[in-house]
Amino acid sequence: MTSEGFTVDLHVKVLDEQVVQRAKARGLDALVYAPHFVRLPDIRARADHYSDSELTVYPGRELFTGTWQRRRHVLAVGLDEMVPDFLTLDGTMAELRRQGAAVLVPHPGFLSVSLGLDELRTYRETIDAIEVYNPKYLPHHTGRARRFAAETGLPVFASSYAHLPGTIGEAWVAFDEPCPDEAAFTSALRETATRRVHHRDGLAHTLRRGLEFAHLGYENSWEKFDRVMLQGTAPTHPDHVAYGGRFDDVKVY
Repeated sequence: MTSEGFTVDLHVKVLDEQVVQRAKARGLDALVYAPHFVRLPDIRARADHYSDSELTVYPGRELFTGTWQRRRHVLAVGLDEMVPDFLTLDGTMAELRRQGAAVLVPHPGFLSVSLGLDELRTYRETIDAIEVYNPKYLPHHTGRARRFAAETGLPVFASSYAHLPGTIGEAWVAFDEPCPDEAAFTSALRETATRRVHHRDGLAHTLRRGLEFAHLGYENSWEKFDRVMLQGTAPTHPDHVAYGGRFDDVKVY
């Protein structure tokens, strides 16, 4: 990794000792860990466990909004309170504004799981950045995301979006100033601190992209949703007792 500054892989789905060692080998200073269907306290505990003086792991939540068939993903950093999946998009955005979280849009316009240009414009004052590169992108995805950024004037970011440990550090953002804790990092995202977007290239990167894209089939399957969300009350289902009925007025399930 050749960039200077405070380097962050802004969205990863996996976290263990192998991930930490790979992140350090890639020269990263921090990761944002945001697994699916895991409540914030558990994400935070795991992030704290794997953070040390060389690598900071920030907790994040990639929220699934709307129904499974018409879901839209929103990545939140800096949450103080739990937010479940499968709320209306408007209800999710209102809660993220209330909490003062940094609101990031992963893979805009990607397949059927992302915010499009109309939604980016609608929530322009809430959104803090949109993703213009991850290894699952094909060239037209990158071009479209950059066009969305240009048309909305939103800041940009990149991430490995790693579902597999070997993808950690394939894409990252370099900030000019260090972010020693979650509050400072959230502020940097919300205040559009100076940043540069980077990703690896070459044959190894191409192969890694292929592996991640192949993983996408199961990741977006109805079978996964049925197993995780419909067979009993899942941890991030809005009906779970942990949420105390707070979101009943904006839930879609």
